[in-house]
Amino acid sequence: MKSITISRGKILAALFVTLTACSDEPRNTNGKDECSSHPVAVQTLGSGGPIADDHRAGSSNTVWLDGKARLLIDAGAGVFARYAEAGIDFRDHSAVLLTHLHGDHAAGIPSLLNLGSFSRRKEGLSVFGPTGNNLFPSTTEFFDALIGKESGAFRYLHPYLEQSEALPPIRISEVDVSQSGMQTLMDSSDFFVGAIGVHHLDVPSLSYVIKAKGKTIVFAGDQSFLSEDFVTTLRNSDPDLLVMHNAISMSDGQPRGLHRDPESIGATAAALGAKTLLLTHHMQRAIKVQNEVNDAIAVNYSGPVLLADDLSCFPL
Repeated sequence: MKSITISRGKILAALFVTLTACSDEPRNTNGKDECSSHPVAVQTLGSGGPIADDHRAGSSNTVWLDGKARLLIDAGAGVFARYAEAGIDFRDHSAVLLTHLHGDHAAGIPSLLNLGSFSRRKEGLSVFGPTGNNLFPSTTEFFDALIGKESGAFRYLHPYLEQSEALPPIRISEVDVSQSGMQTLMDSSDFFVGAIGVHHLDVPSLSYVIKAKGKTIVFAGDQSFLSEDFVTTLRNSDPDLLVMHNAISMSDGQPRGLHRDPESIGATAAALGAKTLLLTHHMQRAIKVQNEVNDAIAVNYSGPVLLADDLSCFPL
């Protein structure tokens, strides 16, 4: 009998296709109930990238703690609908963490602020994001351009930026992307949030480390192979979940100054000692050859690799 060898990447790709083909609806519509029933869970609200070529919303994730969506990481275009489908309550957020200010990561912010104006939230909301440069605004400038009192595009929401009873105040903290090592942003009895600057071509960008209830989650953000400080800082940290982009393949001509290629993703996951690697921010140039992508990751990383879809829930 002739033996047949099936690559690990092809097995994972086939499993992903099988799971998503079980229903006409390619999203996990039961994500809210699943996430809220676990002490710690990560839910992918938007698993897509900057091109509208499938059902996916722009990049966004949330961390559920004890049944509440406490931390929102990015809010790309289309997340408004996923936010509602997940059953998230704006009043439950402790902080919004922005990795960078590309549209597929931040274009959903105005709609969420508008939603929040109906929430009757009283407590202030912390927002963390990168400093700017000559090409990109700082996080403070970004919010001023959106909801600033004098010239904001949605200036009717300007009370967010003031000490007003009309809307809960937004407390913006800019994180210096040029600083090396981990910067502590929040450290309470409930959770820890730290940030590390990463290289994403000319875009000021951050990654985030979240620790809660004995679990560690790393949101790598969009980063290239030049993000050496990210690996150095987190080497052998053994995160329970490492969330990385699935944006490019191993083919020639890929934008490696923006994103890590699959081999680099696998090397990064191995260096950190990630217990599980979660791929999101899918782009067609990668997901159409997912078996090849998974094989390239497996060159350096032997742990489990999961593929996120909109509303997928990952309990820890």
